[in-house]
Amino acid sequence: MFKINDVEIGGRDLFFILGPCVIESEDHVMKMANIIKEIVNSLNIQVIFKSSYDKANRTSLSSYRGPGIKEGLRILNRVKREVGLPITTDVHSIEEVSIASEVIDLIQLPAFLCRQTDLLLSAGKAKKPVNIKKGQFVAPHSIGPMIEKVKSTGEERVCMTERGYSFGYNNLVVDMRSIQIMRSFNVPVIFDATHSVQLPGGLGGSSGGERKFVPTLAKAAVAAGADGVFMECHDCPECALCDGPNSMPVNEVEDLLKSLIAIKKIVGA
Repeated sequence: MFKINDVEIGGRDLFFILGPCVIESEDHVMKMANIIKEIVNSLNIQVIFKSSYDKANRTSLSSYRGPGIKEGLRILNRVKREVGLPITTDVHSIEEVSIASEVIDLIQLPAFLCRQTDLLLSAGKAKKPVNIKKGQFVAPHSIGPMIEKVKSTGEERVCMTERGYSFGYNNLVVDMRSIQIMRSFNVPVIFDATHSVQLPGGLGGSSGGERKFVPTLAKAAVAAGADGVFMECHDCPECALCDGPNSMPVNEVEDLLKSLIAIKKIVGA
């Protein structure tokens, strides 16, 4: 267990990573951050805010990627200062790690880059906690080397995120045994409930998704022992510039979190 500001990672209580997939605009990010802050205050829960300054692995060249690292970090820093939530975002290169670590509280390594040795070492040297999103191509019992790469730098604050496995074409499935297996490596395990229902490249020029299954998988993951839940949300998923089909409507998030918290209490008991 370790702390990110006041958020306990791997402690007794469930924690959450919430926010829109990508920074669409400064106004939208601030609106979403304030809605999420209201949920935090209502439920007295621990939340890290997430949004990406660059979606570097979009299906199509023409897809919206984000405002870029400089402008994106400025906006995320405003969330941290004015809304009071710790923040995380994806980093894609050694250069980005050094820049982003000046602002963010948790370094997140994307699933497609989870085995990149130099990137893992750079993240470990940044003196910030690291969240490694396990690739769709990685078995749960194969995460040990990733963790060791980060810990070899002296950084012990590492957590892993499960986000489903590639299953045939344009589909992901979740094996809940992976939660137990990954926890056996003595790191906190997060379940990514929204990317796990993604249909990668399923719409041809972009990814599809089946958000109706988000609650089912999230509840199953918490029952299986997940320490935290990652969930991208949006005030209008149909209008979202990235991952709308698998994002949760933010007005449905609070009720789902109540259910997850209740399940966690039963599991803990």
